[in-house]
Amino acid sequence: MKKIIRVWDLPIRLFHWTLVICIVTSFITVNIGGNAMEWHALSGYCILTLIIFRICWGLLGSHHARFINFVPSPKELYQYLTGKPSAKLGHNPLGSLSVLAFILAIGVQAVTGLFANDQIAFEGPFAKYVSNSTVELLTSIHYFNKWVLLGLITLHISAILYYQKVKGENLVKPMLLGDKEIDPSKETRYLPADLDQDSKDGGLQRSYAAGLLCLIALTLAYFVSK
Repeated sequence: MKKIIRVWDLPIRLFHWTLVICIVTSFITVNIGGNAMEWHALSGYCILTLIIFRICWGLLGSHHARFINFVPSPKELYQYLTGKPSAKLGHNPLGSLSVLAFILAIGVQAVTGLFANDQIAFEGPFAKYVSNSTVELLTSIHYFNKWVLLGLITLHISAILYYQKVKGENLVKPMLLGDKEIDPSKETRYLPADLDQDSKDGGLQRSYAAGLLCLIALTLAYFVSK
């Protein structure tokens, strides 16, 4: 019988899929334009809230969510690239770097959006606090960074399909349900800390995450509405 290990806690899974919905909404609404830009702004605020939450959860959250436990060392990255990777239940070294790239790129997109002005239907809530030249610069970054995001999304989806078709590993299911199954005979390949995780994350942890998310959302809403 395979052993079930909780890899992705509920806060991480909700973060991931809510972020997907918000990013899709952002791309759709910006292409529609007009009144849809109000929804573009709202999705942008949600995205910024989620990114701040993910950074906090990367410092304070569960084992596999913490940056210290999945950001690869140069040695781990070298071993992975040379075909001698150590077994990991969470992100592999390249996957870990892609997570950091996503957080950075999405964070840049969300923050620059607060200052952007398309001269037609949208002006970011913080644009009035900076000079016109700064607004133009940040608007340009906001525009061109979307192509960086599209590139990262394409690579992300391609990696998921590669693991599914070539390696026979389903990466979507654990991000939906939270658990991974491993053969007990292969337990020695993993670090003890990877295996010592309950199949269900606790209610206290979820309450803590919900409280943190609400605090971030309320703080951001306060400053945006000023």
